[in-house]
Amino acid sequence: MDTRQLTYFHALAETGNFTKAAEKLHIAQPALSVAIKKFEQQLELDLFHRNERKITLTHEGEVLLEHAKIILQQLKDANTAMAELRGLEKGEVRLGVPSMLGSYFFPQILMGFKSRYPNLKLTMVEAGTQSIRKMLLDGELDLGVIINENVPDSLVVEHLLTSQMVAVVSPEHHFAQQGSVSFADFFQQEMVMFKTGYFHREFIDRVCSEYHLAPKISFETNLLPMILNIVRHDFAVSALLELVTEHESGVVAVPFQTPVYLDVAMAWRKTGYLSLAEKTFMNFIKQHCIH
Repeated sequence: MDTRQLTYFHALAETGNFTKAAEKLHIAQPALSVAIKKFEQQLELDLFHRNERKITLTHEGEVLLEHAKIILQQLKDANTAMAELRGLEKGEVRLGVPSMLGSYFFPQILMGFKSRYPNLKLTMVEAGTQSIRKMLLDGELDLGVIINENVPDSLVVEHLLTSQMVAVVSPEHHFAQQGSVSFADFFQQEMVMFKTGYFHREFIDRVCSEYHLAPKISFETNLLPMILNIVRHDFAVSALLELVTEHESGVVAVPFQTPVYLDVAMAWRKTGYLSLAEKTFMNFIKQHCIH
C-alpha cells in the first residue's frame, strides 16, 4: 500500500464516479480503473460496489476510507511543516464560521488580519456547528468556530468569547416592553428559526426538550437577513445571539428569565498540524477578543 494508491482510492470514494475521480486526479480513466483493481487484488478485498449509476463503498472500503483520510491529512501536514522549515508559509487559513458570528464578529477581524498580512489567503466557509465539526475532522477546514459543548475528543478548543442568547422581536411585539421573557411564553409565539445543525437551533431544541415545550416554528431558513426581516415585520419571533441585535435596527432583544450564555470557541483537529499562518491568525483573534 502506498500513498498514490490511497490518493486514488480516496478520490474515487469521494466522487463515487471513475470519470470525475480521474478528472480530479488528472489521469486517464482506464489508468484509474486498472490502479483500483490492482489495489483491491493486493489487499485481497473488494473496496467498491460497481454499478452503472454509482460507485459505492463496501464495508471494507468504508473502514479503509477512515484510515486513508487520516494518513493523507498527516502527509499534507508533514509537507506543510517541512515547507515552513525551509522558510515558506502555507499562506492560507480555511476557517469555518456560523452565520451569526460570520456576519457580525469576524468581518472586522478578517479585514484587520488581511491588512497586517496581505500575502496570506483567508477562506471563510459559513456553516452550522455540526457541519464545521465534520469538515474539521475531514481536513476540509483548518480552524472552525463552534459552541464549546459536547465537543468530540478529536478536536482541540480554545475559548474566544461568551455571548447571551436572547429573544428577538419587533418593536411592536408585546415582549418588546418586557424586561425578560419566560421560555413558556416565548415558545407560544410563531417562530422563525435556523435549520437543524446550527447552534441556534440546537439551543431551541435543547430548551424544548428540557422544559417539555413544543415550538411553533412557522419559518425555517439559514439566511440570517431573512430571519431579521421576518422579525422586523412582526411575522414571528426568534432567538439569536445578543451581539446580532447590537448591530441591527428594527429589532428588540429581550433576555430570557433564565439567562442563557453560550461559550464560543475556536477548534482544530487534535492530530492536525497548525501552520504558521494558522497560528498567526489564532494569535490575532485572541488579541482582538482581549481588547
